[in-house]
Amino acid sequence: MKGRLGTLTALYVTQYLGIGFITVGLTAILRDGGTSLDTLALIQVIGLIWPVKFLWAPLLDRYGSRRHGHYRSWLLVLQSGLVLALLALLPFTRPAEQLGVIVAICAGYVFFSATQDIAVDAIAVRLLADPARGVGNGIQVAASYLGNLLGGGACVVVYDRFGWVPAILMLAVLTALGLLVVWRFREPARTDRVAGTGAAYRALLSVFGQPGCRWWTFGVVPLVYVGAGSAYALVTPALVDAGWSLGRIGVVTGVVTSVPAIVAGLLAGVAIRRFGRSAVLVAGGVALAVATVLLLPLLTGRAPLTGTVVALGLFMAAYTAANVVLYTVNMDYSRPETGGTDFTVLSSFGLICSFLAASVGLAAADRFGYPAVAIGSVVLVALGVLVGLGHQRRFRGPLRPVPVGAGEPVSVPG
Repeated sequence: MKGRLGTLTALYVTQYLGIGFITVGLTAILRDGGTSLDTLALIQVIGLIWPVKFLWAPLLDRYGSRRHGHYRSWLLVLQSGLVLALLALLPFTRPAEQLGVIVAICAGYVFFSATQDIAVDAIAVRLLADPARGVGNGIQVAASYLGNLLGGGACVVVYDRFGWVPAILMLAVLTALGLLVVWRFREPARTDRVAGTGAAYRALLSVFGQPGCRWWTFGVVPLVYVGAGSAYALVTPALVDAGWSLGRIGVVTGVVTSVPAIVAGLLAGVAIRRFGRSAVLVAGGVALAVATVLLLPLLTGRAPLTGTVVALGLFMAAYTAANVVLYTVNMDYSRPETGGTDFTVLSSFGLICSFLAASVGLAAADRFGYPAVAIGSVVLVALGVLVGLGHQRRFRGPLRPVPVGAGEPVSVPG
């Protein structure tokens, strides 16, 4: 199990290195080169590739090499694509002046990364037994923050001191370590391949036919994500309103608060194994409420450095813990035959909710003010926790067979 978790850790971290670079590091570099905020906002649209990756997830469940490993064969291509996409950025030492090509390469990287995530999630579904799912998803969520820390933080430091080429080479070398892990990985033989492409695509809907899945996906997930996300969407504009420089905002929100998030992700995974999903969901919800209250001075125009950093750190830690629970239950509902499709479609709905949360939070703040939105977000998260507890009490129990889109029975939490 340690070897499996180590493999997943390496793949998840390297997956997010370039994403952290594109969303945080490259944005800072381009802004330093004079790129307008409107243009930077358009670059972030590349991230929309991630929520729609469920459209091609069934292809990864259906097709794969028997000789080289079903999902491993995909990873060999995709992890190589991540490395090559980063190396393709090397000649463009003045990215602000060559933005079109940079954006095209970054879009290719995000596509490779999103597709690699499908394959890694499918492997996790198949390899992780129930007691290890919390730890595995804790690693996944923590890895996203570590990737952002390295790609968005360390990469900018290297760029500032040594230039574009060393920064990109650092990312490429670290990502290549993931390729080495894939080469050494021996995927267990698969004997339950989906019968056909149509059956693989039917899993996009049949996953919701499992007991309690719609309750979880369309009840708990949107309440927690929209509640927490709408509150967090207020942070950056509130910091700007309080007079913080863009540099300080970037360091605090992109680097400093990543550390407690990484720790919280790992601890939440262990806590789920020991105390259960419900206990960690409650702990995360309570911590989110406390952190939001601590953010009220910022949201009313006062932002002392220490108090604000503490509040933001607690908020990110609490949000991460809740996120680990959501991912773990998503994995509970992911069936081995269609693990890539199931986990992807369930997590994609959460991503869509997160994107909507920012718009909802900012629009509501414009009309009602920051504090009112913060209070509303606490109410939504509290409702999400209550609905989640009801779900776990009713559906978290003995395993029983449930039909897959291909017609084969599997065991999922009943």
